[in-house]
Amino acid sequence: AGADRVITMDLHASQVQGFFDIPFDHLYASAVFLKVPEIQNLKNLAVVSPDVGGIKLARAYAKRLNADLVVIDKRRPNQNVSEIMNVIGNVEGKNVLLVDDIIDTAGTFSQAAKVLKEKGALTITGVCTHAVFSSHAAELLNNAPIDKLYVTDTINNPKVYDVKNIEVVSVDAIFGEAIRRTFLNESISSLFDTDKG
Repeated sequence: AGADRVITMDLHASQVQGFFDIPFDHLYASAVFLKVPEIQNLKNLAVVSPDVGGIKLARAYAKRLNADLVVIDKRRPNQNVSEIMNVIGNVEGKNVLLVDDIIDTAGTFSQAAKVLKEKGALTITGVCTHAVFSSHAAELLNNAPIDKLYVTDTINNPKVYDVKNIEVVSVDAIFGEAIRRTFLNESISSLFDTDKG
């Protein structure tokens, strides 16, 4: 008895997969976010990772959207406190897609948005897979220059509705399709291929 397969989305630490001795499927929210018309229609675009750890994720979005990749270099002087050091790349006069896998306290995400605006970004659209929104996250996000924020429903969190200009994008169809294909012994690789998603 017990689980015989794990299906997850946008792991914060991919090393977690190594702790399982059963099949482990890692889906990507980009397959859903990149179907949002407002995101598809962004022109003169720079995709930004709010930290060095998110470069791989941001690079996948930049490739799919044929956009420039920009990275924010930060340090953490204390737990749940981040300090932005440098913006690596150019956002001046560009629309920005700020991409992260998780927003917890929103310190990094909101600081990133402020710095990007100071560096000349025209608009800032955010995407985040896991909306934890602990502490004063909603307040920080509401005070940040974010024009629109898209999050998924991987976490059932009523706090998301405390944030202005937010839209929850459902990932139930991609999980449902993964479960269906698994049940029928069909390949689910196309569901987690970020180049096809």
